[in-house]
Amino acid sequence: MQKVRIDLVSDVACPWCAIGYRRLEQALETLDGEVDVELFWQPFELNPDMPPEGEPILEHLCRKYGKDAASMAQSQREIMAVAEELGLNFRGAQERRANNTFAAHRVLAWAATQNLETPLQLALFDAYFGEAKNPSDPEVLREKAIEVGLDGDIAESIARSDQYADEVRAAEQRFMEAGVTAVPGFILDGRYLISGAQPAEVLVDALRQVAEENASR
Repeated sequence: MQKVRIDLVSDVACPWCAIGYRRLEQALETLDGEVDVELFWQPFELNPDMPPEGEPILEHLCRKYGKDAASMAQSQREIMAVAEELGLNFRGAQERRANNTFAAHRVLAWAATQNLETPLQLALFDAYFGEAKNPSDPEVLREKAIEVGLDGDIAESIARSDQYADEVRAAEQRFMEAGVTAVPGFILDGRYLISGAQPAEVLVDALRQVAEENASR
């Protein structure tokens, strides 16, 4: 079975990242027994300059994309429908605030050292889109860390400090230089970039192609 590395560039505040990961799961179910995937989450901040209190999501999106509230609310409902079809909890998506996620990424970097980054990523998607909680709030990070089997005290202390800041900044810079300007971005074996939450079939085809190339090397 051929190994393929996936670097998934993502932000816990990105709805399409949650959707994209679920579609990747579907692709991997299809490829079960064909491809051995190693997944590495990589950080991206949608709102690096957002103040700690955040901003109501619709207000933020209207300003960011220059659209009126009604059309932006409709597009959010459409995203929620896509997410719910995939079994994701997006019930709080309309009530969430646009938040800076740097603290979340720092705690996630630590979770990766404990081999629990994926469970924490999913718990933070659920916190943000399902419960409309701030994913960089140290208490939220503590709560979600405990949920997935991590030490809540350590998670909270990292969130309240600047631990892992250098690692996160370096990774953000590296993937921006690699051409990732929007998320999700799936980089396969460091060679191919797939942008956006593509359908599972697209990911299946791409992973098969890379696995075949690896087999013929």
